[in-house]
Amino acid sequence: MVESPPATWHGVASMRLCTRLTERLGIEHPILSAPMGFAAGGRLAAAMSNAGGLGLIGGGYGDGEWLEREFAAAGNARVGCGFITWSLAKRPEWLDLVLARSPAALMLSFGEVEPFAAVVRSAGVPLICQVQSMAHARSAVAAGADILVAQGGEAGGHGGHRATLTLVPEIADYLAATVPDTLLVAAGGISDGRGLAAALMLGADGVLMGSRLVASEESLAPASFKSAIAAADGDATIKTCVVDVVRGYDWPAEFSGRVLQTRFVMDWQGREGELAEPSTKEVEAERYWQGFRNGEVEDTGVFVGEAAGLIRDVRPVQAIVDAMVGEAATLIGRAADRLR
Repeated sequence: MVESPPATWHGVASMRLCTRLTERLGIEHPILSAPMGFAAGGRLAAAMSNAGGLGLIGGGYGDGEWLEREFAAAGNARVGCGFITWSLAKRPEWLDLVLARSPAALMLSFGEVEPFAAVVRSAGVPLICQVQSMAHARSAVAAGADILVAQGGEAGGHGGHRATLTLVPEIADYLAATVPDTLLVAAGGISDGRGLAAALMLGADGVLMGSRLVASEESLAPASFKSAIAAADGDATIKTCVVDVVRGYDWPAEFSGRVLQTRFVMDWQGREGELAEPSTKEVEAERYWQGFRNGEVEDTGVFVGEAAGLIRDVRPVQAIVDAMVGEAATLIGRAADRLR
């Protein structure tokens, strides 16, 4: 049962947390949904926006037909979109396709943000840049990002190696000293009200949540993936490049993917060179994609972060957000009472 908070945070009471992020984006709760490829479609993004946060459709590796379909699936909900920048560089026309939809925000991750940042800014769309290090943060600021997402290595999917607990406050201090109007969002290992409250205390203006939303009713992930995530603990994931080798995705070396330790992943962990051999890769790629299409967890890759250990069920996005905000507000209020 979620309690009503006994105190307020930034002047807003009962089940609501007002921050600079909610004010800047015109949302009720300081929560963004991660634009996860193959999982964050229009239905999930719309559910997050309808729940009071801001949902982001996953632009992934670029597929115009898919983007059109998922924006249509979002209906009239106010949503944004996110792209993998090194992949977007190969098909820059997808950015124009999305900007024509007047997204609520555009997020760029995992690579050089220019010249895309200039295009987004000229369109008058809020620019969010996800960063995994101080060097990335400085580059994003130089590109004119309105919001930085500091992603810790606990996160599911691709990321770096810095921990959320230290990366967020370090970037918060940097922004406060150099560009105080630039907002900060925390990501990596955040799946409940404790994580949201902690992120705010670390200096973030809100959070970006991914893994918890993979295991939501509105996610595009197969039901078997959601069940596997709910059954896993925080020790069950691994940072690996196996899934990228078999899929033929040329990810920069600084970013590896965090996935469940499925049979497929562990069969090839440490044998990536062998997996990359053309004859082997052809066979194993078919095994991987068949497993993905059929929801055969052990024969494919399931992207999820260390927050898997905090995810125990599959729920609607609205229920996830309500519980998260209520818990965070309660915890913040209790902390304030103890310190009086």
